[in-house]
Amino acid sequence: MGVKSVFSGLWWAVCQFWRALDATRRAILNLLLLLILVALVVGLFNRGPKPLQDKTALVLNLQGPLVEQYSGSPRDTAMAQLRGSKQKQTRLRDVLATLEAGAKDPKISHVLLDLDEFGGAGMAGLNEVAAALDRFKASGKPVLAYGDNFDQRSYFLAARANEVYVNPMGMVMIEGFGRYRTYYKDALDRLGVSANVLRVGAFKNAAEPYFANAPSKAALEAEAYLYGDLWARYTGAVETARKLPKGAIVAGIEALPETLAQLKGDSAKLALQAKLVDGIKTRDEMRELLIARGAKDEKGKSFRRISLDEYQAYLKPAAQHGPAVGVVVAEGEIVDGDAAAGRIGGDSTARQIRQAREDDQIKAVVLRVNSPGGSAFASEIIRRELELTQKAGKPVVISMGDVAASGGYWISMSSKEVIADPATVTGSIGVFGMLPTADKLLEKLSIHTGGYTSTWLTGGFDPRRPLDPRMQASVQQGINHIYDEFTSKAAAARNKPVADIDAVAQGRVWTGAQAKERGLIDRLGSFDDAIKSAAKLAKLEGTPRVSYVEREMGRLERVLSSLDEVVAPAIAASVRAELGLPVPPKALLQAQGELAFLAELSEGKKPFTAVVHCLCLAP
Repeated sequence: MGVKSVFSGLWWAVCQFWRALDATRRAILNLLLLLILVALVVGLFNRGPKPLQDKTALVLNLQGPLVEQYSGSPRDTAMAQLRGSKQKQTRLRDVLATLEAGAKDPKISHVLLDLDEFGGAGMAGLNEVAAALDRFKASGKPVLAYGDNFDQRSYFLAARANEVYVNPMGMVMIEGFGRYRTYYKDALDRLGVSANVLRVGAFKNAAEPYFANAPSKAALEAEAYLYGDLWARYTGAVETARKLPKGAIVAGIEALPETLAQLKGDSAKLALQAKLVDGIKTRDEMRELLIARGAKDEKGKSFRRISLDEYQAYLKPAAQHGPAVGVVVAEGEIVDGDAAAGRIGGDSTARQIRQAREDDQIKAVVLRVNSPGGSAFASEIIRRELELTQKAGKPVVISMGDVAASGGYWISMSSKEVIADPATVTGSIGVFGMLPTADKLLEKLSIHTGGYTSTWLTGGFDPRRPLDPRMQASVQQGINHIYDEFTSKAAAARNKPVADIDAVAQGRVWTGAQAKERGLIDRLGSFDDAIKSAAKLAKLEGTPRVSYVEREMGRLERVLSSLDEVVAPAIAASVRAELGLPVPPKALLQAQGELAFLAELSEGKKPFTAVVHCLCLAP
């Protein structure tokens, strides 16, 4: 009986403990639920941002590259938001809208340009932001710029400020335009790999590194003409903004070694002496200046401010109904099929254009192009959809951004008007393709191939076999045909003889201003000019409503995209680490990227794809 009594008492104690634990669990869960409900109620009653105080500084802290639309998977964006981290991309339309609203906002007293984390942009995008800064200053409000360091792109914007300051340990780095490319012919020959590049256009030098060891005379001529014009525009704009004599920047670069020696290597003093900045200040000194120019924040530790992202909550949402100009963004390389944001899919972009055409509220379409090109087939799918949109009675206006070359120009050929920035990289009307073979590499490895085929065409694209001259001739004819299509469509679009287009085509790249002189575009202007032109063509009165037509990924696509972007790189990194392999040199990574893109165009579609791509970036 004693043992049973002890056991019963023990059991009773365990039951009491379990009941107490269960009650505690329920109490905690109920408390959490209550807190969530309270938070929701408070959120409903306090919806919207708090009113701004007087003398608030709008901090234009540009993060990452300037883009037309966010790229990457929705998973990346969602995870970044959950972590509270900022999107490492800055959307051009957000910057323009913020500056426009800030100029009219009486609570915003001035703008501070914070460009230390700015990833840069092409000259067309920079010109758009620079013009918006000028409009902000025209409202009577000053713009200040401060940086630990300024590179060439960030300084182009900083130069528009009323006052520019740099850290004592900082510098202003202006180096010029141009590029060096890596050439692989000798390396491929040593490996026993033949690139077999087929092209049309004397200046179509996109694939030149794979069949030459140095740039051709034609390539150097074209690049000198292009980069010379861009450099003259850059230096002219900066010298005008900073009230410097013409040629001051080039003269400063030429005298850099001597001048820097006189200043004992002090690059901040060099910038001050060259009048590129107005003063040298540490971060705390700049903070004190901004407090004096504006006001202290509530805690008195810094100046009263609001960031670019935070200010988005104060912008009035655009109207959702009524006649509108539809905007389709075509940014990135052009590939067949569907593509996520950051690339242009022939099918997915065509669907967006068709969606705009079938939307009764959209009366005109603006295609914002920022692309170096890609698949000729996908480019034609997009161009045809624009042609159908015009036939349906909706005018199409092309707005060219940083780059609209090769395929980027192809998709711009069905429109009422083509508008480009003076510094847009455009043209490159030419076609190329590659049929790499590695039969000599297999010989070096003592590997042989053999078999029976019913015709010479069977296995004609097999990279293990030498390229049959008949195959090479046939593919060249196909490329010639696509070039003829390109030039004839361009001639029809520009209302010129084919011979005139061919004379300025040949794969040559031009700036927007040079393209205007040669009749490849209609006029020079901004994205806003394109919106106004489209509204006028559609006979819309007043300020038109702008509706962006954008693609959303499906649920399954999001999951697959997440797996592809997270698992694959992780496995590759772990295998490389396990094998003790070094990080590939930058030149090899660049070549790998170019070759991977060329291979992707053909993968799963057909053994050979004609490419309308300049393999170039915005300078």
